[in-house]
Amino acid sequence: MEILRSLDAMREWRASLAPDQCVGFAPTMGNLHAGHTELIKTAKHRSDAVVASIFVNPMQFDGNEDLGAYPRTLEADLEKLEAAGATAVFTPATTDIYPDGLSQHTTVNVPGLTDVLCGASRPDHFRGVTTVVSKLFGIVRPNIAVFGAKDLQQVLVIKKMVRDLAINTAIEVVPTVREPDG
Repeated sequence: MEILRSLDAMREWRASLAPDQCVGFAPTMGNLHAGHTELIKTAKHRSDAVVASIFVNPMQFDGNEDLGAYPRTLEADLEKLEAAGATAVFTPATTDIYPDGLSQHTTVNVPGLTDVLCGASRPDHFRGVTTVVSKLFGIVRPNIAVFGAKDLQQVLVIKKMVRDLAINTAIEVVPTVREPDG
């Protein structure tokens, strides 16, 4: 499994693949569990190469949430991804994703779906999710991206974004898998 720590490394790896290879992608924020490894396994069955990303996205946290408290377990995550069959892992720095900082970065907003349920109490959360996912899709250029059914609203928002922006990535929804302790 290759660990790609920069935009250039990710782009070079992607360019090295044959044009007809199907690339599966699982975007994550790390702190992986059984649900994440199921995403990798599903992507592996549906593609020739599987990329996972680990990026704790500051744009999807609001003032009431603590970005600094989000668990960062990179070494354990890399072991889990390799065991699940990931071909490569993209671990960009925040400055790679937001080179001019959060306040100066172009954002992606999906109106309607993001204003209800979780979005009603976390008004900027989905803007952060759609911005980073669209950016990761542009960098990784996956044919397929996998998301867990557990986050149904997020899946619906991502599907709408892909349709509205004519992004050529199929979205696969993977049934929820839980750890033995729930």
